[in-house]
Amino acid sequence: MYIGAQWWIVLNKANIEEIFERLKQENPNPMSELVAHNDFTFAIAVLLSAQTTDKMVNKVTKELFEVADTPGKMLMLGIDKLKEYIHPLGFFNNKAKNVIALSKVLIEEYNSLIPSTRDELGTLPGIGRKSANVIANRLFGADTIAVDTHVLRVSRRLGLSQATDPVTVEKDLLNVVPQKFHKNASDWLVLHGRYVCTAKKPKCAECCLFDLCEKVNEKVI
Repeated sequence: MYIGAQWWIVLNKANIEEIFERLKQENPNPMSELVAHNDFTFAIAVLLSAQTTDKMVNKVTKELFEVADTPGKMLMLGIDKLKEYIHPLGFFNNKAKNVIALSKVLIEEYNSLIPSTRDELGTLPGIGRKSANVIANRLFGADTIAVDTHVLRVSRRLGLSQATDPVTVEKDLLNVVPQKFHKNASDWLVLHGRYVCTAKKPKCAECCLFDLCEKVNEKVI
């Protein structure tokens, strides 16, 4: 039964800082693997990345962003042409509608600029909580930690949270991870989950956190 983040603070306080110090040593300045030219294209890339890989998003946006790198240019491109660019992505029809709707909102309500707060970002078409956290953190340095499937899995394996839903895991991470690591915490956990602590065959022998892992010690199921 989940009993909240405070239990984990007591259990892992001595190890949590070491976990993130090691991740920092491995990758001092983690960056999103999404390729973007400005704030607008980064937000669009994040929107498009739902239910697909960053690699696939970068493949379709390479040409898209050459012709539509502002909200105005995206509206001029139009939904039908946009679909031609992003057709290889999952849910491309719905994503195209959201990109066009988002572009229109930015022009009409935000002077074509990406809003800086998570709450404002969360009201934009196609931008859910996770995406809002990513954009607010990367573009504006907001104190947020985005939780995707990688972050959720790695957090449970390391013992940073027992929760199974992203919102609770996010709250747990904000509570247990020292604030000085918040800016990069999500990127570190995402990259660790993508390349080392993979879902089916985690590379434990290559893991810099092996001796600190709750899953390895059978403390987390």
